[in-house]
Amino acid sequence: MPPSLPLDGLSAIVTGAGRGLGRAEALELARLGAAVVVNDYGQPGRDGSGSASAAPAEEVVADIRAAGGRARAHLGDVSDHEQARELVELAVSAYGKLDILVNNAGILRDRMIFSMSEDEWDAVIRVHLKGHFNTTHFAAAHWRSRSKEVGGPVYGRIVNTSSEAYLAGSAGQPNYAAAKGGIVGLTTSTALALAKYGVTANAICPRARTRMTEDVFAGLQEPADGMLDALAPEHVSPLVGYLASPAAAGVNGQLLVVHGGMVAIVERPRVAAKFDAAKETFTFAELDELITPYYADRPRNETFAAAEVLGLKRE
Repeated sequence: MPPSLPLDGLSAIVTGAGRGLGRAEALELARLGAAVVVNDYGQPGRDGSGSASAAPAEEVVADIRAAGGRARAHLGDVSDHEQARELVELAVSAYGKLDILVNNAGILRDRMIFSMSEDEWDAVIRVHLKGHFNTTHFAAAHWRSRSKEVGGPVYGRIVNTSSEAYLAGSAGQPNYAAAKGGIVGLTTSTALALAKYGVTANAICPRARTRMTEDVFAGLQEPADGMLDALAPEHVSPLVGYLASPAAAGVNGQLLVVHGGMVAIVERPRVAAKFDAAKETFTFAELDELITPYYADRPRNETFAAAEVLGLKRE
């Protein structure tokens, strides 16, 4: 018998899997043995514009099947609560259960904060943050129900997609940065809530050359033929496969940066300095005396300094 694969017998959903990172992640999970539901709304515009199309998801399904794997396509908008429910139900009905959820779907509507419209804000928050919530909600309900049925933990893995825009800031993406920060909060909350059911939830900050990042990496030369691009999504997908596997049972509520053969585990925020009031509460003068000199010695925000250490700061 051939050796078993890490994800044999498991089923997965990957959202936004018709192109870019999601496509690479769906192919990797299938390569590792998972049966995959490939979700993609199929709109051609990275801002969420254009008519929905099943073609991107169906093409990935065809690639998985051609390689000997199992896959189903789902044309649906994960920001729609009902369509997210249908997505989870499809995985359960097709494969008997859901084991892995990879949330990747997203759009961009970049604008400086003083120019951004309400619709540009709402659209990005809806697709990224609400989309992550919607699928997580129904997957979590499925795992909780299964856990009650068996009287103990079940297998469940969530891999969410945050961004360096949350870690280091992104001046022209206040909606995107806010959504990605919210996803980290959603992830850590979910990790705490579902741990007793056997489910883990982690988030990644990937850096990859896709249609979502074509402007960011426009000045970076692509490699010569035959060489793997340092920004290829294929550098990100192995980490997703690992986090989805039984090997990562001890990894929960974590944020990991990944790109170009590098993985960095990001610590949760720590207290950098602490000041105590001389009396019951602070006065303005006392705060000025304590805090102003502290920041005077730090010409740049600590967040950006930390980002540069990790090699995350983008010009």
